[in-house]
Amino acid sequence: MVDVILGLQWGDEGKGKIVDYFAKNYDVIARFQGGPNAGHTLYVGDKKIVLHQIPSGIFHADKINLIGNGVVLDVVTLKRECEAVAAFGVDYKQNLYISERAHLILPTHRALDKASELSKGNDKIGSTLKGIGPTYMDKTGRNGLRVGDLLDKNFTTQYIKLRMKHQRLLDNFNFQEDITHWEEEFFEAIEFLKCLKIVNGEYFINEKINKGMRVLAEGAQGSMLDVDFGTFPFVTSSNTISAGVCSGLGIAPQKIKEIIGITKAYCTRVGSGPFPTELMDDKGDFLRNTGNEFGSTTGRPRRCGWIDLVALNFACMINGVTQIVMTKADILDELEELMVCKSYTINGKETTEVPFQMNRMQIEAVYQSFKGWNKNISAVSSYENMPGEMKVYIDFINTYLGVPVKYISNGPGREQIVSA
Repeated sequence: MVDVILGLQWGDEGKGKIVDYFAKNYDVIARFQGGPNAGHTLYVGDKKIVLHQIPSGIFHADKINLIGNGVVLDVVTLKRECEAVAAFGVDYKQNLYISERAHLILPTHRALDKASELSKGNDKIGSTLKGIGPTYMDKTGRNGLRVGDLLDKNFTTQYIKLRMKHQRLLDNFNFQEDITHWEEEFFEAIEFLKCLKIVNGEYFINEKINKGMRVLAEGAQGSMLDVDFGTFPFVTSSNTISAGVCSGLGIAPQKIKEIIGITKAYCTRVGSGPFPTELMDDKGDFLRNTGNEFGSTTGRPRRCGWIDLVALNFACMINGVTQIVMTKADILDELEELMVCKSYTINGKETTEVPFQMNRMQIEAVYQSFKGWNKNISAVSSYENMPGEMKVYIDFINTYLGVPVKYISNGPGREQIVSA
């Protein structure tokens, strides 16, 4: 049996903490897509750690953690992550496994990412410059190198061949930066990777499922950044929705049971692209500063706004969400009034559907106002003791989406989660 946890907005919903919270109920935690552009923040005791590629179940010693074939792997980042979790006493060599079909991010992929973004001028996508897009392009173009290729004696020859192809592209961009130090780090990390547990991911995970083990599939980014269904072209390069679990891990659709979607109590976005509920005023500044809304991977300030139920309903529909976790509810504690986007006005017409190309049209959010709860909820441990105003807010969201908010995160701590 497989359950899925994924983001329902533009990423940064707090997936790391939620996966860590639920991990105790599962035997295997598996990442199914994305790369080091995803930063999942966890607190172990009073210490903060950000995971970029390692599944968020790594701090549970008795859990198996699998990096699936749908992930594009930066081996330099992986080596640093392993060293970071080892400092917490985690024996990653025992419970971390890597699919041999996962594609490798090469130094030249990072260079191509940077060169491409710089060439766009004012039309930048907002890439994290981690090499994600070019790696997925090589994957779909059937040119990429995979983790399993490391075991081939001709790996270096294959690398040089692909590097030469990339260099021709970099020359077209007139990219002059010396990446020799990137390559030195890369090959040092490659030797490190060879010492880890590389497995045939699809047989590995299906064997576990057939033995009755419970699997939690962990997504990266958010549904509105899905390459097919997100706010194209301001999207990531992979399928971030539940359908990506099957192709990203090699499991059949009927194996999936619960799909747990995560949303903040408000909305954020990093980088460029449409954002109908964005607040450009002091309310936006309040959400950003109170919620510490700065990218865990890039450090960039996040754009902030009210919760968007039109986009959220769309995400629930395409994912088949069965239950919702709402994070950062405590950030709204001091606000006297809360706004919820219940529809869009486009060209004078009101709609509750996400349009084909959001960045080509002027979208005006239509809001419904709610009274804030004006109470510190960080120490509340039961839904019954939550403020009545919060319950009204949650009830409206439940009714609108037709999917229940089952859990509410009311602080950064591992146990600050209330069952609704």
